Amino acid sequence: MRYSTQLKERLEQDEILVCPGSHDPLTARVIDKVGFDAAYMTGYGTSLSTTGYPDSGLITMTEMVRNARNIQETIDVPLIADADNGFGNAVNTIRTVREYINAGLGGIQIEDQTFPKRCGHVEGRQVIGREEAVGKVEAAASVRDERDEDFVIIARTDALGAVDGTVKKAISRANAFLDAGADVAFVEGPTTTDEVEEVGAGVDGPLLYNCTGISPLMDADELESAGFDILLYPGICTRTAIISMYEAAVKVKSEGTDAVGEVYKEMDELPIGGLHEFSGFPQIVEWEEQFLPETEQEKYEDTLGESITD
Repeated sequence: MRYSTQLKERLEQDEILVCPGSHDPLTARVIDKVGFDAAYMTGYGTSLSTTGYPDSGLITMTEMVRNARNIQETIDVPLIADADNGFGNAVNTIRTVREYINAGLGGIQIEDQTFPKRCGHVEGRQVIGREEAVGKVEAAASVRDERDEDFVIIARTDALGAVDGTVKKAISRANAFLDAGADVAFVEGPTTTDEVEEVGAGVDGPLLYNCTGISPLMDADELESAGFDILLYPGICTRTAIISMYEAAVKVKSEGTDAVGEVYKEMDELPIGGLHEFSGFPQIVEWEEQFLPETEQEKYEDTLGESITD
């Protein structure tokens, strides 16, 4: 079954879909191992981990699609990927959606920001005109209908946090996006629970909540009651990785090899296994045994085979 079909069927269930964010295949593998039904590819984390730049429109469509493809290939659950603002106008969006569909994902989210775009939780955001934004969603939906009818299009509006933005303007855009063919609407950046509830009541269709930044940290039950269908924790793995790497680096600098040994031991004791098991080396060994000549298998067994399979 295609990942798009899996995601579409999961969204038809009553229970809210919780998607932690990943920025690369490694972090996505952790999410999959823990047992979530889907994962999200964060644009901020992808930009930071791939280019070293923040979420400010400096990453390309090619880089984003490549990362999404690699993540989806790594996990066994659907991936929803950030597609920024389609990387241009409606015509650019057509190619963008085609590329993401070709990557085999479950779905994407696109937004109505101008180019260059920026993180939805920082100041200075601007949105394109309503007519152009609706046309972009229509273009995305047309590609979905042509290439993969189950591919989930999530249409995001930043109209609430943009200059002269209001909740009513954002809700109006979200409903227009649903009318234009989006499968799910996404109002970015509510700052109070009252605004969250107003969005939940005002949007007439499936709805996503982005639990990060300036938005209230609400739990799944609260959001489900308010009318939301998807809950994202987009930066959880990126922030955790930065914190953990910083603390480890500080410890190694002060304690040296003893600190390294502690990290190795802690990794080996995790339920997801040590480094080789977690990364998938047992599968590599199975493929070697199935497809390589015995002489080649013996070569590997003399080096790493026993330590990988034990």
